[in-house]
Amino acid sequence: MYACINGATTMPYTLEQDLAAAATAGFEAVEIWSRKLDAYLEEHDSVELKALLDSHGLCAASLCPYGLVGFADNRKELESIERAATVAAAIDCPVLLVCADAPPKGMDRDEAFDTMAAAARTYAERAAAHGVKIAIEPLGRHPFIPGPREALEVIDRAGHGSLGLMMDFFHYYKSGVTFEDIRAIPAELLLIVHVDDCEDLPAESLTDQHRVYMGEGVLPLRNMLGALREKGYSGALSVEIFREEYWKNSPVEISTSAKAAYDRMMEA
Repeated sequence: MYACINGATTMPYTLEQDLAAAATAGFEAVEIWSRKLDAYLEEHDSVELKALLDSHGLCAASLCPYGLVGFADNRKELESIERAATVAAAIDCPVLLVCADAPPKGMDRDEAFDTMAAAARTYAERAAAHGVKIAIEPLGRHPFIPGPREALEVIDRAGHGSLGLMMDFFHYYKSGVTFEDIRAIPAELLLIVHVDDCEDLPAESLTDQHRVYMGEGVLPLRNMLGALREKGYSGALSVEIFREEYWKNSPVEISTSAKAAYDRMMEA
């Protein structure tokens, strides 16, 4: 497993600032936030981005987030996926991270899974043409895909080798995902992991703004990391923390604090 930082952790700052701060803090990889990528590409191209990553000694673990739209017109989102996959291929980024929409009220659940699986298959086909995979992100208490079971059901029905899922400690905790559920995720389908911690609040009250640095909250981080080690997961552990209090600091201060907390937890 290797240390990564997500662009949400340093949300107010540019992609260039994110990369410089990540390198200064000692991260090995970054997840590039899609809005920052779009802003960067207004004046630069993917060749320049690859050179910038290389100059900082960083790799890109994912581009994120993108919408996985299965229950509405998704032509716009598919165009975004096509563009993102082209960039990802150019910078040797293996994964595009997507978050799903939810079915309309009253839709049969079996039909909903088939509908989402068809959309996910189309996304995967677009990404696979560029050698890139799609990771589905379960969201805490989401009405349709709150955890890995539901994501795996979509992946199974879609039947495409370029689909996988991700694990986010905060979202899995918020959804009440069990360690048995985590252990049941096939290792080859777990494409990326978000690491974080959160305040001691009822799950239904938690929002992204309640995330804190690793070791400063109530998540059973050692057990979660232990489950990943048991599974043989060797990919990115990406620090993703949405917290306005932290965003008041410089990108280097945020990234350095995030890496220090990450290191303490990994060494414990």
